[in-house]
Amino acid sequence: MARAELDKQPADVRRMFDAVARRYDVTNDVLSFGQDRRWRTHVLDAVDPGFGDRVLDLAAGTGTSAEPFEEAGASVVPCDFSIGMLQVGKEARPQLPFTAGDATRLPFADDVFDAVTISFGLRNVVDPLAGLREMRRVTRPGGRLVVCEFSHPTWSPFRTVYLEYLMKTLPTIARGVSSSPDAYVYLAESIREWPDQQGLADLIAEAGWSHPQWRNLSGGIVALHRATA
Repeated sequence: MARAELDKQPADVRRMFDAVARRYDVTNDVLSFGQDRRWRTHVLDAVDPGFGDRVLDLAAGTGTSAEPFEEAGASVVPCDFSIGMLQVGKEARPQLPFTAGDATRLPFADDVFDAVTISFGLRNVVDPLAGLREMRRVTRPGGRLVVCEFSHPTWSPFRTVYLEYLMKTLPTIARGVSSSPDAYVYLAESIREWPDQQGLADLIAEAGWSHPQWRNLSGGIVALHRATA
């Protein structure tokens, strides 16, 4: 992909992800208390890829999220705007066709994927609505969208505790395991400001997807949204 297209993403955000790439998977595992593995299983089940299905995995990072689709027999394309993430991923998983791309201007033709998925990356897209519209463009009619993203805990007292963890404890833990702990301050703030479950469903519908619905995971810490093209 042309470098000019990647430049639509803020350079400081790209540099942040480049900086955390080496220890990104380990850090996520620690900060989520291992829940990220279970969430990936739910994503795979929601996409439900058939053998040979073409799946676009956006914000794929080092390819951890894409690997289960390959193992299920799908033809998966991991795509990310962070060159650092892609380089680390290619070293670990050389068989995957890692592709550099801006989610708001995807380097793919119309109607080429059976499914598009993005896990914990939509809130980092500079224009989420534009990103969702691009995902719709590259998905064939009848294809599916699965968005796994941090959301709003459904029990109010737990939400208070969760926000306290996000803003204070998470950056402290990140300092012990991440190569760039300051990045996790930004990530915590982006989670706090993200729309709730209904708000994201409305955004998905506005982007042209049909029948958006969601399922809460881990008490609403994460929500799994699905829709059809």
